[in-house]
Amino acid sequence: MPCVHVEAGGRLHPRAAECAECVVLGAEWAGLLVCLACGRVACSDESLRRHARAHYEETDHPVATTYEPSNWRWCFVHERVV
Repeated sequence: MPCVHVEAGGRLHPRAAECAECVVLGAEWAGLLVCLACGRVACSDESLRRHARAHYEETDHPVATTYEPSNWRWCFVHERVV
């Protein structure tokens, strides 16, 4: 079943090349995700602090993609690749 949360249009340009919250904390991240609603870059669920998920919970921006160019997209609402 298609996900209704996938944003129409192309990939947004990331607003940063790192997870700003992790930088402030002096923490490392395992992977970065880019919010498809606003372009915010944050660490993935594979990272200890999971800032991309926190961004979704704060903003309800449901879909993110990897920082590296990819067609892979994750829907936080449905908890699955879309």
